[in-house]
Amino acid sequence: AAVPSAHGCLRIGGVPLPDVAVRVGGTPFYAYDAAAIADRVALLRRHLPAGLGLHYAVKANPMPALLRHLAGLVDGFDVASRGELDRALTAGVAPGHLTFTGPGKDDAELAAAAAAGVLINVESAGEMARLASLAGNRPVRVGLRINPDFELKASGMHMGGGARQFGIDAERVPEALDALARTELAFEGFHVFAGSQCLDAGALCETMEKTTDLILRLAERTPAPVRRLNIGGGFGIPYFPGETPLDLAAVGAGLAVQTARLAAVLPDAQVRRITW
Repeated sequence: AAVPSAHGCLRIGGVPLPDVAVRVGGTPFYAYDAAAIADRVALLRRHLPAGLGLHYAVKANPMPALLRHLAGLVDGFDVASRGELDRALTAGVAPGHLTFTGPGKDDAELAAAAAAGVLINVESAGEMARLASLAGNRPVRVGLRINPDFELKASGMHMGGGARQFGIDAERVPEALDALARTELAFEGFHVFAGSQCLDAGALCETMEKTTDLILRLAERTPAPVRRLNIGGGFGIPYFPGETPLDLAAVGAGLAVQTARLAAVLPDAQVRRITW
């Protein structure tokens, strides 16, 4: 967002950095370039296949002004706490475009999310049972977060492929679906996220193919048609010297193949992708 001028002075949104400091009233401070953020979203949209939505993970940066700006650029937000939920709703995002994901949700957070009408991605059989108890007769929207039996290669953080705190182990999802069918919770779909901070387009495409295989296999056991799919993020940022930016065109081409496979079998499903 900051670029050097002809005189070597950093500019943010076209304004020299010293002038920004004067406007703010001192240092240190954070400054965000709204135009640069909009350009980044537009870049992602150019490469993602048509019909695939783009969500913003509020935990990346929950600044209220930033959320208000992004609310008009993306298709929804993903939140991971009561505070993030409140900020997203205050930013003007409709509950139907919010998902609440993350391990360790307490009863108060589950109750607040249920009351707001957002989609809650449950991370364990225990969390599902607590939510069912809290829901009463309210038709609470839920998805199952799956801990896949594979990992995202070349990722900075693995969130699948072994014992993890993120989601229900893939081999236990069928029994979780059976348990869900015995509740009043309204099943909508799945969330699968295998890793983050990946700069290898080939690894991302391979993981998306495995993700699609997993979803199609589990969709045969669901208590209601699959309507929402969150196939995760994982896009990396080249932070260090020698790192190459992610090839978004290659990732988009790979995603187009997998979303076509999903659409052929699950025509009612809306595929959502979170950018982290």
